[in-house]
Amino acid sequence: MTIPNNLKEKYHTVCDAPSGNGFIVEHMPDLFANSTINDCSAHVHSFYEILWFQKGTGHHTVDFTDYQVKPGTIFFLSPGQIHHFDVRERYKGIAIKMCTDLLKSSSPDNLFLQYNSFHTYDSTPYYIIDEPSAQELQTLVDEMEMESQRYGEFGNTELLKSLLCIFLVKIQRLGFRETGLRLSNLKPSHQLFIQFRQLVEQEYTRMHTVQEYADRLNVALRTLSKCVGECSQRSPLTFINERIILEAKRMVKYTNMMIKEIAFELGYDDPSYFVKFFKRQTGYLPSDFRELDNVTTSFSSCASPQS
Repeated sequence: MTIPNNLKEKYHTVCDAPSGNGFIVEHMPDLFANSTINDCSAHVHSFYEILWFQKGTGHHTVDFTDYQVKPGTIFFLSPGQIHHFDVRERYKGIAIKMCTDLLKSSSPDNLFLQYNSFHTYDSTPYYIIDEPSAQELQTLVDEMEMESQRYGEFGNTELLKSLLCIFLVKIQRLGFRETGLRLSNLKPSHQLFIQFRQLVEQEYTRMHTVQEYADRLNVALRTLSKCVGECSQRSPLTFINERIILEAKRMVKYTNMMIKEIAFELGYDDPSYFVKFFKRQTGYLPSDFRELDNVTTSFSSCASPQS
């Protein structure tokens, strides 16, 4: 997979997606030793990645938040997310890297899997699994690793997609998130929320009002507000603004782009309005945020699984 030029221009360090069938299974800590970048420094991916920490404890920073790493934690990273580790040698586990094409599908079930695993900026970017579940998932990882090495053989890509789909289904059945509602693809309101989450991810640089999203989804404003509130404990506008600000913070902190260039890329023709919006959402002017030494916060995990 070729890295989009605009991604290379935006961020300082970009990891290349796996070649061949666009799918690779690697093992920690070996993958760190073979990495061409410093995994303890902030970097961005142009591909999807699943990080399953099986041994070791520490911290994993994802998009300005420090998360505790412990055995049984499975992180889901989406293209464009900035992350880094506190150490490299301490962890043992699995990294599954896949190009974006492997997750493309018009199937409602696959769409639900993709946007309930990845792009979940309104909840923690990981699931927790127990030991019996880990044994069940490990069998699937072994199958994916073997199949990833059969590039060029008949049905290789389709089989990888199927195994990945099963893996994601199993995690959503067996694991739990420490924040956020457990979504179900059988509930119409949850399906609508997933569609909204997908649309925000696709259009947040062009569409800034709730009415625009309601129109595109062909639902009433009240229906969308009720659905998003039920599933994320946020209003649709808060959800949209938080996604815009996340990208703004990435650009301000990790690129050399001028503030007016960032404003324009995020769909704001008036840079002064964008500066006020950024200050209102973060408490900082963009220029001040760029100069901060520490821009991360710590996530305090909950004591019990979600209902």
